[in-house]
Parts: sequence; structure tokens; C-alpha cells
Amino acid sequence: MNDSGSKSKNEQNRLTDDRYEYLLETEEPLAETLKAKLDKVKSLKSKGVRLYGTKFEKNIDISDLREKHSGLSAGEKAEGNLRIAGRIMIFRRHGKATFCDIKDSTGKMQLFLSLNSLGEEKYNLFSEQLDIGDWIGVEGSIFVTRAGELSLGVKSFELLSKSIRILPEKWHGLKDKELRYRQRYLDFTVNPDVKEVFIIRIKAINALRQFLNSRGFLEVETPMLQSIPGGAAARPFITHHNALDIDLYLRIAPELYLKRLIIGGFEKVYEINRNFRNEGISYKHNPEFTMVEFYQAFCDYNDLMELTEELIKYIAVESTGKLDFKYRGEDIDLEPGWQKFTMLESIEYYGKIKIDFSTKTAELEKICKDLDIEVSKEWGTGKIINEVFEAVVEAKLIQPTFIKDYPIEISPLAKRHPDNENLTERFELFIGGEEMANAFSELIDPRDQLERFKNQAKSSDEEERITGKIDIDFLKALEYGMPPTGGEGIGIDRLIMLLTGSDSIRDVILFPLLRP
Repeated sequence: MNDSGSKSKNEQNRLTDDRYEYLLETEEPLAETLKAKLDKVKSLKSKGVRLYGTKFEKNIDISDLREKHSGLSAGEKAEGNLRIAGRIMIFRRHGKATFCDIKDSTGKMQLFLSLNSLGEEKYNLFSEQLDIGDWIGVEGSIFVTRAGELSLGVKSFELLSKSIRILPEKWHGLKDKELRYRQRYLDFTVNPDVKEVFIIRIKAINALRQFLNSRGFLEVETPMLQSIPGGAAARPFITHHNALDIDLYLRIAPELYLKRLIIGGFEKVYEINRNFRNEGISYKHNPEFTMVEFYQAFCDYNDLMELTEELIKYIAVESTGKLDFKYRGEDIDLEPGWQKFTMLESIEYYGKIKIDFSTKTAELEKICKDLDIEVSKEWGTGKIINEVFEAVVEAKLIQPTFIKDYPIEISPLAKRHPDNENLTERFELFIGGEEMANAFSELIDPRDQLERFKNQAKSSDEEERITGKIDIDFLKALEYGMPPTGGEGIGIDRLIMLLTGSDSIRDVILFPLLRP
């Protein structure tokens, strides 16, 4: 029994040593420095030092410690035994004394270690065997150096986790941003500005929940795996369920399930969760992204415009403390009353082009040719109008602007406009030249909805065909009666880009998808 245990331990040591050799081979540019770190690992093991601890009971966070003792002057000390833990970030050895900085999730603190306070064995262990990147727990008392630096005089310490690799010194100076996305843990360790972006994201999502909850909305969860992808026009990811032997789709939107809840008697619902679209990657697109969708019975798209303005202002203030932002070189102010245009009005106002559904095909084609828009034979007037809008208007919508009354041809789930059968009661919100929200008075007529699905299914566009598959169960639900309802989706990632002034969606997603 003992022989077996001993053999297992020896095998583990061999694997560990092989791993170290592998590190040296794969990190050739850092081989000498890395070898010095690995030699320290072997030295610590030979001395019986545990490289990876179990737990350490802190009694204060660094930010609280700094705040509590901020009133101390140079040369002053404070009573009390403090226990903090963090990662070593800076080492400064001065013979019989060592200064180092450790960082926890709340801030940074200078440590002072001396031969007198620790004894020769423990002091040499710290100053000679530990490195930048190691996690330690320390115990000591607070004082302020002559230079005015708040510091912790260390009486004892524990090694909690040994860092084998070498932390980059100036991560923010690297030109390869993809490497930062791939090793986000290092990005957070050495670049506090990156971490702040995600603190704002967390606060923004919390504020979103607070706002909707305070308005009587209920948070729900709907299926990620769907037998028919619906709620948007997009290419889905396809997977297979072995037990049922059926293909399923990662959802592109939760819309049709949230509407089922409205039909079932839930008057206000929302969901914050991931959507998946098997499409290209760009500065504003990631294959999986976070959306909030909310639905309210007995209201229409006009009510949602008011709610949306209040919601986004609330999120901005709660997460950043302000309503003005710098985004893609533009100054954006959320404070004034937000602009509203119909799509046709915006084309005339921003593009100086007057068109509507009575405009002749030849004239529309000429306008498109002048704008370098390639017109498909299958496009109707509504699709062409939308393409013109995207070409001449969208990028100019810097300040918050609602564009409403979209063509029915591109709005298969929206209620028909009562004053114009070619239009729907739909709006999109644009800020910084980009779409932030999409909403409409929901289509609740099952016969009309069936015809729209049929038109999608006939389309030559693959995305429209896939998402135009007729969801019989949803139509059946509509036939039981759905009350007048307003529904909306807001892209969380794009909103966080605005609030943090980030240039890419990858900057606001913790672990964006990258090519292997």
C-alpha cells in the first residue's frame, strides 16, 4: 500500500518536472528568467514549503484598510492586527529590508518586511524565494513611512499560490490586442482600466434589473435550445439532440417564448441572457451576445419610447454617475429630449431624398445606383427604403434618436400601422450612429402572422427562410388571444460600449470568441 502511494507521488513529481521543462521549451525568449523562477520552485519544495495553500482568513480588504487609516501622518502607527491577502506586483529589496506591493480585488498596499521582525529564515524565504505574481497572505500592523506611504509592517506571511510564469510588465503597451483578449486574466492583473469597464458593466446590468423590477416586470428564463429559431432574421447555430434524434438551434432571440408568457397572463416580463448568431465577427458583432428583451401588455411602441429613454438614463447614472460620454470621437449627451423621426422623414432630413411607397421603381433604382446600393430583384419598396436609410441616415444619428414606422416588409413580427398598411408600429433607437434598441407594437393577429411567416419562408435569403419556418405552436398560442403588447430588445454589449467609450465589442465581453 505504501509502495503504491510512493510510486504515485513520484509519478506526480515527474509529471510536474516534465511540465517545467515544457515551459522552458515553449517560452524560449524568457528561458533564463523562467529557469530562475523554476529553480526557486524546486528550492521551496526541497525545504518542504507548500506551494499551493488551502485558505487564508482575511479580516479586511485593502481599500477598506486604506480608507480606515487615511488620516495617519508620516511616521505614525496604528494599533491592531490586520490580515490581508493578494498578488505580489512589485519587489524592492534593500538588504535587511524588503518593500513590496500586493494587490487584491479592491486596491493595492505596500508591505514592509524586515529581518528583525521576521527572523533570518522567514525573511530570506520571502526576499529570495518569492516573486512578482505570487499570491500571499500577510499579518501585521499599519504605519506610514517617512515618505508618507501607508504601509503594512509584516509580522508573518503565508505563500498561498506560487506563480510559475512571468507577468508582463507593461501589458497595456502590447500591440497584439488579441493576446489580451485570449489571456484576459493577465489583462485584469496588470491593467486596472480594463477591470473598471467590467465593473461598469456589472453595475449597468444591476441597474437594468432594478429599473424593470421597480416597474413591476418579472424576470424569467426561456429556452436556449429551440426546435424552430425565431424572433429575428439571423443564421443560427445548429446542434443535435442524440436521445430525441432531432436537430435543435441555439436561440437567436427569446421573443416568441416571451410572447407566450404574455398570452398566458404574465403582463410584464423580461429576460437578460445570451443570444447566438452564426454570423461574422466585427467591432460590434460577436457570435454570442447579451440582450435584454421585455414585453408589456396593454401598451404600444409610443409607451416604450418613453420607457426606453428613462431606462437608459437611469442605467447611465447608476453605473457611471453621468449622462455625457465620449464615443468614437463624438460627444454624446443623454440629457436633452431625444429626437424622433419616421424612417421616411429621416431620409428626407438627413439625406435630402424624398421617397415613399408611391415612388416609382425606376426612380428608386436610380437613387440606389447613385448610392452604390445593389438592388436585388426580390426586394420590394420597403426593403429598398430601408437600404437607403442605412446608407444616408444611420451613421449621422449621433445623439439619441428614435427612428419609427418601419416598412412591413422588414418587420415580420410588428403590428401593421393603422395609417399606412405598408408600415409597422416599430422603432429603433440609435446613439453614436449605431442601433441600440429595437421595439414594436406586437403583431397579435394570428392570420396576419401566418401570412408574414409564409412570405419569409418563400424568400431566397437563407436567413429569412430559416427564421421564417412556421412555428405552429406559436400560431396556436396567438389563436387563444394575445392582448395588445409592446416588446423591445436592447443590446447590452453595445450599450456598455457607449457607457465606457469602448471601440470594440470584444472590450466589453469578458471572454470574446476568437479563432483558435
